[in-house]
Amino acid sequence: MKKLLLVFNFLIILLFQNFSSGQIPYQTNKYLEEARKNKFVNFEKAVHNYEKSIAYFTYKKDTLNLINSIHELSELYGHNLNYGKSYDGYWKALFLAEESNDEFSKSRVYQSLGWLYSFYNRNKKALENFDKALDISKKLYLKKEIDEGYLISDYFSKANFYRYNRDFETARKYVDSCFIYFKSKNNQTQNYFLESERGFLLAIDGQFDTSEKILNESYTYFKENNESYLVIVHYFFAQLYQIKGALKKSKYHYLKSLELSSKYNSHMNYQIINHKELSTIYYDSKEYKDAFFHINKAIGLENKIFGINSKNNEYLFEIKDKYRLQKTEQEQILKEQRLLKLEHKQKLSRLRSILLFITLFFLIIFGFMVFKNLKRRHKREKILLKQKQKIKLKENKKAIDLKNKELAKSALQLIEKDEFIAGLKNALTENKEELNSTTINKVIKSIQSGVGSNWKEFEARFIDINQDFYKNIKQDFPPLTQTDLKICALIKLNFSSKDMSSLLGISIESVHTSRYRLRKKLKLDRNDNLVEFVSKY
Repeated sequence: MKKLLLVFNFLIILLFQNFSSGQIPYQTNKYLEEARKNKFVNFEKAVHNYEKSIAYFTYKKDTLNLINSIHELSELYGHNLNYGKSYDGYWKALFLAEESNDEFSKSRVYQSLGWLYSFYNRNKKALENFDKALDISKKLYLKKEIDEGYLISDYFSKANFYRYNRDFETARKYVDSCFIYFKSKNNQTQNYFLESERGFLLAIDGQFDTSEKILNESYTYFKENNESYLVIVHYFFAQLYQIKGALKKSKYHYLKSLELSSKYNSHMNYQIINHKELSTIYYDSKEYKDAFFHINKAIGLENKIFGINSKNNEYLFEIKDKYRLQKTEQEQILKEQRLLKLEHKQKLSRLRSILLFITLFFLIIFGFMVFKNLKRRHKREKILLKQKQKIKLKENKKAIDLKNKELAKSALQLIEKDEFIAGLKNALTENKEELNSTTINKVIKSIQSGVGSNWKEFEARFIDINQDFYKNIKQDFPPLTQTDLKICALIKLNFSSKDMSSLLGISIESVHTSRYRLRKKLKLDRNDNLVEFVSKY
């Protein structure tokens, strides 16, 4: 036997060609084109070119197209019964898809793995992979990343799986799902892959006429477009007539299915099915020789491909959970890496928090120390400034007191002078008869003008020493008169009433009266010291 083509893998390829109007943007190259050209003509040449294509996309670091080339090569190995290399290729493609987060490629590989497991009746594993493929396709379809063709192919895979395992009710549900998606975009056209499946299921339901009509239409289509698929169509016809009891027609179609399978080296597993069914028919007809021939053929093919002594079977069971175990191991490693990263992040976060706390703590301490130091320095500067001001005030006060003493001394000298002059005036007045009257009058007038100029001279010197005295006391007590201000100036210098009387040229009683009025204007009580109050200004 030159080739054995896996029916379901080949079927899915056909489905991609017929269902999908929009494809994932795979790129091609001269090696890939040559490999596809020789796929069913020259196996060695096809493998060589697929390997060249894989090397090309590896060099280009084009993971999407690298996965596609590996996947196609794996399918080719499967078609040629090299399930070990086929499985290895799918495994490699799946890991690349996982690493690159390529969901589309993952769905295609899961579907292929589903078929590989189903051939060895590992139905649980097969369904797990079919379901993974379908789940991913649904998500991608909802995101509008793929068209309905890929989704239909996943539903169709499950329909074929259940039909192959004679769970016709479930198979029918998945075929209906295929039609729903197909009709949503292709209302005016027929898909004869789906139609032939529907025709077979109608035969199972006993709707023989409708089934026969649909299968005849499918036969016409595939006769013109894809004669190798008639292997399956003839099988469906054979099943239809076997159920009806038309055993002659049934045998004819089983034999035609076998003939076309050998002719096109395709759908070789249907040879096993056809031989088994023919054996049953011949046995029931008591044609034991033919029955033995066909059952012997079926057993021989089964043992060769799927039997317990088959190298393919031996290899597959040797690596049966290789991917799962390796994936589990990889997930464990990734989990550990994530935990290590998380722990590292937590440690870093904790370290950052500690460093931040320490930094903030020292910043607060530093800030507090700086603030305290600034406050202490400011306090020292303030104290120093106050001390300087105090010293300056003391010095100023000393200077003012000294000047005021000098002023008071000068004033007393003026008073003594005035008293002397007053005595002289009196003496002259008393003896004016003995002296020239004109001369006496001039002297008296000169003495009188001297008394007035004495105050002006005193006041000028007082203001020079106590510059703001009049201004400050006048500001606080606006009603004060010039006489009041003079009295205040003399009180500040601690002059007695007698001295004031002499300097101002008024009587002592007038001085007392002026002091009394001044106390009232200054709003002082009887117990308040007038000298102390005025000295503050």
